[in-house]
Parts: sequence; structure tokens; C-alpha cells
Amino acid sequence: MLDDGSMSNYNIIMKKGNALALISRIREEANKSIVRELENHGIKGIVPSHGDILVVLFQEEKCTMKELANRIYRTKSTVTVLIGKLIQYGFVEKEKSSTDSRATYIKLTNKGIALKPIFDDISKKLDALLYGDLTGKETEIFEDILRRVMEKLANKKEHVTKQ
Repeated sequence: MLDDGSMSNYNIIMKKGNALALISRIREEANKSIVRELENHGIKGIVPSHGDILVVLFQEEKCTMKELANRIYRTKSTVTVLIGKLIQYGFVEKEKSSTDSRATYIKLTNKGIALKPIFDDISKKLDALLYGDLTGKETEIFEDILRRVMEKLANKKEHVTKQ
């Protein structure tokens, strides 16, 4: 049963040939779970799309807006808005390049760095929900199918835009 106690929406998306609706619902539920976990840690205002940026910055010391946009598959204008909020919350800051006056980097503040263990904890909880009772082989098959679908859609998009 879903969090809201309703099975009617779930039954609608369980019919065959409705994978996209099911994927969409999974994403929606995962995002709700992420926001709820962040709030449980006293973090308000951050949404999963902010998390995409923060995860990249946990791995890299600093990135340009363009690099972030490419890494999280968003437009530069979308990333600019997301970064604006993260700056407002004090999680990231802008830094001018010392070698190229045109380049501005985004980097984590100490407050942003402090989010990493919280994100790691939330990620582990979400993975446990997502993969919980799947065997290693089932996980491999599940991810392989999702990857193939994603690649087909990405290739289709490139094909359509080239025409």
C-alpha cells in the first residue's frame, strides 16, 4: 500500500504497457522519500534536483555552471536557478577563476560539505528500499533493462533533433 493509503492509482499504473507511468510514480515516491529524509535531518528547502548538484560537488572540488549542467543533464539556465537557491541557503558559493577572468566556479561551503554524511545515509536508505529483496542477479538485470531503455530514449532524442 502507498503512503496515502490509496491503491487505486497504483492499480492503474500496473497494467501492461504502462512502464513510463510506473517509472514516473517510482520517481515521485523516491523524491518524496528524499525530501522527507532531508526534513528529518532538519534540512528544509532542498529538493532532489539540488541534490544532483550537491552530489557532483561532493565528488569534485569545484565546477563551472556548464560542467554542472552537463553532469546532471539540465540546461544551464535551470542550473543557474538551482545554484541561486543553494547559495541562498549557504550550501555553495561562487569563486572566480584565478587564471581565466571569464570563468566562475561553484564550490561547496563548509555547510555544504557537512551535508555529505546525511546524503550518504539517505542514499543507503533509498537503495535498501529500491533493491531490498532483489537478488544480485535481479539487481543486475533490473539496472541493465533501465539502462537500455534510457539509451534508446536518448538515441531517439538525438535522432529527432538531427532531422
